[in-house]
Amino acid sequence: MARPSLMTRFFMSLVSGAERLNLRYSKVGNPPVFNNATFPWAAEVEREWPLIRKELERVLLRQSELPSFHDISTDVQTISKDSAWKTFFLAGYGLSSDENIKRCPETWRIVQKIPGLKTAMFSIFEPGKHLPAHRGPYNGVLRLHLGLIVPEQSERLAIRVDKQVCHWHEGQALIFDDAYEHEAWNHTDQTRVVLFVDFVKPLSFPARLTNWLLLNLAVFTPFIREGLDNHKEWEKKFYAEAEALRNRPI
Repeated sequence: MARPSLMTRFFMSLVSGAERLNLRYSKVGNPPVFNNATFPWAAEVEREWPLIRKELERVLLRQSELPSFHDISTDVQTISKDSAWKTFFLAGYGLSSDENIKRCPETWRIVQKIPGLKTAMFSIFEPGKHLPAHRGPYNGVLRLHLGLIVPEQSERLAIRVDKQVCHWHEGQALIFDDAYEHEAWNHTDQTRVVLFVDFVKPLSFPARLTNWLLLNLAVFTPFIREGLDNHKEWEKKFYAEAEALRNRPI
């Protein structure tokens, strides 16, 4: 196994110290799953969910051509290597997909309501998908799942965060801390889709400052740069094929 680079080891040491600060100086506590009332903007996002669902439905017309998550973010290969977890990326850590945003302008407008937005995408679990237990790399962000397509309410379709099993509901937000161990599964015979958002955890000084520095440095890490390059390659192919279809003689 290759030894992590000096830059990577230095960054990881900073992350470890920052995580301790984040736990101590959190303005919203540190529960695995949050009450949505903690974040007043969540209700505004929920009210406009039909507009997001409508744009998602257009995206899903080419569902088979969407990238698997691990093809974009190669670090995800530790928990997912099949093609049953697909994504449609809008933005992440200062980087964005202009082409994808153009196709989902209402979704993009709505996610701007979220203070400290860092990542926004559609997360698509095809039938049978099960993500094993894992934890996110850093506790300076929180995660929102907004249910968009939820085929059923049962134990066959759920997410466990720490010891709490939660179920998605269409038009409802689920906000949790992905730094806790969590796993998710879709054991139904239909696709489940959520709007997947990471946003900055509300913190007091000095944690707020160190968190800002780390999140802005993240764009220079190999994981983020490689993900950007992979997405650009997929995007180029995806939209070139769409253009060719539009220009095909009838």
